[in-house]
Amino acid sequence: MNAPGPAVKEAAAVGGAAGAGAAAALAGERKVPTYCYQCVAGPDLLTVKVVDGVATEVEPNFCAEAIHPGGGKVCVKAFGLVQKTYNPNRVLSPMRRTNPKKGRDEDPGFVPISWDEALDTIAERLKRIRETGLTDDSGYPRLAASFGGGGTPQSYMGTFPAFLAAWGPVDMGFGSGQGVKCYHSEHLYGEFWHRAFIVSADTPLCNYLISCGSNIEASGGVVGIWRHANARIRGMKRVQVEPHLSVTGACSARWVPIRPKTDAAFLYALIHVLLHESARDRLDLDFLAARTGSAYLVGPHGYYLRDRRSGKPLVRDLASGAVVPHDTPGLREDLDASVTVDAIEAGADGEVLAEGPLAGETAFRKLVAHMAPYTPEWAAGVCDVPAADIRRIAGEYLDHACVGQTIEIDGRELPFRPVAVTLGKTVNNGWGGFECCWARTMLAVLVGALEVPGGTIGTTVRLARPMAQRLDSAKPGPDGFMDYPLNPTDREHWSARPNIRNAYRTMVPLAGNGAWSQALGPTHFSWMFLDGTPEGLPEVTFPDVWFVYRTNPAISFWDTHALADKMARFPFVVCFAYTRDETNHFADILLPDATDLESLQLIRVGGTKYVEQFWDHEGYALRQPAIEARGEARDFTDIATELARRTGLNDRYVASINKGAAGVPLKGEHHDFSLDPGEVHDRERIWDAVCRAASSELSDGAHAHGLDWWREHGFATRPFPRSDWYLYPTMVERGLRFELPYQERLKRVGEELGRRLHEKGMHWWDRQMAEYQALPVWKDFPGIWEAAIPAAGGKAGDYPFWLLTARSMQYAWGGNVGVQMIREVADNIAGHRGVIVNAGTAERLGIAEGDEVEIATPARSVRGRAVLRQGIRPDTLLLIGQFEHWATPFAKDFGVPSLNTLAPMSLELTDATGSSADIVRVSLGRAGR
Repeated sequence: MNAPGPAVKEAAAVGGAAGAGAAAALAGERKVPTYCYQCVAGPDLLTVKVVDGVATEVEPNFCAEAIHPGGGKVCVKAFGLVQKTYNPNRVLSPMRRTNPKKGRDEDPGFVPISWDEALDTIAERLKRIRETGLTDDSGYPRLAASFGGGGTPQSYMGTFPAFLAAWGPVDMGFGSGQGVKCYHSEHLYGEFWHRAFIVSADTPLCNYLISCGSNIEASGGVVGIWRHANARIRGMKRVQVEPHLSVTGACSARWVPIRPKTDAAFLYALIHVLLHESARDRLDLDFLAARTGSAYLVGPHGYYLRDRRSGKPLVRDLASGAVVPHDTPGLREDLDASVTVDAIEAGADGEVLAEGPLAGETAFRKLVAHMAPYTPEWAAGVCDVPAADIRRIAGEYLDHACVGQTIEIDGRELPFRPVAVTLGKTVNNGWGGFECCWARTMLAVLVGALEVPGGTIGTTVRLARPMAQRLDSAKPGPDGFMDYPLNPTDREHWSARPNIRNAYRTMVPLAGNGAWSQALGPTHFSWMFLDGTPEGLPEVTFPDVWFVYRTNPAISFWDTHALADKMARFPFVVCFAYTRDETNHFADILLPDATDLESLQLIRVGGTKYVEQFWDHEGYALRQPAIEARGEARDFTDIATELARRTGLNDRYVASINKGAAGVPLKGEHHDFSLDPGEVHDRERIWDAVCRAASSELSDGAHAHGLDWWREHGFATRPFPRSDWYLYPTMVERGLRFELPYQERLKRVGEELGRRLHEKGMHWWDRQMAEYQALPVWKDFPGIWEAAIPAAGGKAGDYPFWLLTARSMQYAWGGNVGVQMIREVADNIAGHRGVIVNAGTAERLGIAEGDEVEIATPARSVRGRAVLRQGIRPDTLLLIGQFEHWATPFAKDFGVPSLNTLAPMSLELTDATGSSADIVRVSLGRAGR
């Protein structure tokens, strides 16, 4: 293990005392190691300076410089933790609602209560559920829970996941941003194709990057900024393709102001240039033949031609001229074959569509023909990017691809392809997300730049298993591709009775059925269907109890007025509260949260995960109390333990901790620190066992350091092989191919799902079923949003602008909008004070800088101040972040509007993966006109 040096040991030594809850009682000055994980760009490792028991400042943990990919630096949100801790608006005691009426205009009448009363009240509700039945008459869990921030709350909620595991069925599908805002299509298709829940460029080696809306300078944290700055100094050229000039575009080599929601057309044209206007031998033909399904023969009905005996897809061998199964030893695949062969073609539900002598051509030939119409001239008319620019970018991409070159990584010779394409929000989710993700991945495949040094790589898995080991999840599956946990679509196993309210298992095969799948279904269905369940699904009901932590869906989701109305009808809501906010306004019980600098947890760090967070080390970091918890705030582990005890679930709760629900299995190859399920264990005992198990795992049993050691040292790591950043070597070792370019399995799954739905009279998902295509075609994606205007009662011409939203590093995930320091920093960044409008557009409409303007849809309108900029398309408006708070102290006085108030939830704007995109057609004018 790599432990921090003497300087941190000395600084952190008193951190142990602070972690034991004695910081406030100790005089003097000390530094306590901990971490910040307020957004997915973390964690940042830091130290907190404590003077006489008071946290006074935050600084980087300089001993992490050598192992942290951002040089040990921390981002602005971490520097706000001191103000966050001492915020005078914090909820510091349990509170009970006294006004039975719930509504936005109703005063909840919260009054302080004791912890015993709060926990007894919650436990009584929970016990009543267990007596009645864990699921209701519709089959939905009576207990629901919502967590925000892309999974980051798991790094703060201690052992609460163990309590939920002990409980049984829990509905975690009430969205707070997932689905409608996250990188949704990328999550699903990325994992399906190359185990990439999040896709990144291999920035340290990449030389040419096409970034379609990926605002890495705002969303990538200090690691992203550090890496990209170093890459640009080294000579990497980054082309930023997006409708507005973001901070990322501003420091890129080129900004391409594309028309909103047309990125797929731009990417399709790049593929066209590579396939139809470039020499074929400039592509990585060996990669296409051996590592993809490009040589598989496709039959007349669009399915693979298969060997009669083995059922395996067939290819033509260049050496022998014979047509043989795809895994025949010594094979040299023919990419350009067009043959007639004795075979079988099977479609959905195993139905034999044809057999005997059948004509077939390779998937690659089909790809070439498919992309022929998508010329740069065609794309220019769609996306408003000149054809010459498209050809220039395609040529630069190909010039930088280094096809045929290799590089040595960890003593292994690997392909070197230093080009990549990354996608941002609204590009990789909603209608068009599938096409963009497919095109981005195909651009990598054509030059062999998928999962190799310098190219496009995945950084974590969340749907395939095991989640902690990305490479281990690449298990052999059907037809020479990777296995994937698709939800069943066959007659025997598909069910029209969903396990939770957003129906992900019924409607979205790609979402899988793992720990993260609930949040990757159509999470807005849970909200929408409360007022009317569509035909074929059991009536969507309100949960009896709803837990809410580190999320504020009344602000962060869409159609916020409708959400507020629905929240007001939830029978019993428990919110873990930092301050009052728009969601906990509807709570029945508020529990004060011991925040970042006041509570205890050990988490995994390093390896590869999220955006630019791919490290040369892996290990664990401890978050520990730097000070005594303020007021009556309690550590989340203490709360979870008490709930388990009071509901009679302690034995199951402890068993879940033993299995790894606290982040580390307590029994492993070299250790057994399991806790006795017959006892109630305090926080210190639980995390001491977790720390010992983590230490043993890292050292292969050589060490078993307990909590006190981790308090002193803060973190421990071991080297992580850089070659493990890349999936390519694993694919070669296991004889696997990437499931591209032809999506035969998805075509089959879509046909089966359509049949199942129609058998139950469910036709309201038919439009989405059209997305299950073997080779995706361009559709008029902007037209989908334009068509929503007449459907809402307006005239398309009256709403000529595209309203978009963009990431703010300062406000990312919205958990610190009430921190004054963050506001002061954010206000120095252009656009944070209002709506960004093209200066020419503003002049035409008679709008001046700072004027109050009204942005409207047929249903709603918002007001804000105009911020005039040249760096935005004339047909586009931009709001940074998500605001329009009405209950959160300090933030409610910002006067900044939100797209979420205007964005509707609708089936028409939902794609086949159950997602949509942050984009709305609006009108703009000076307020009062």
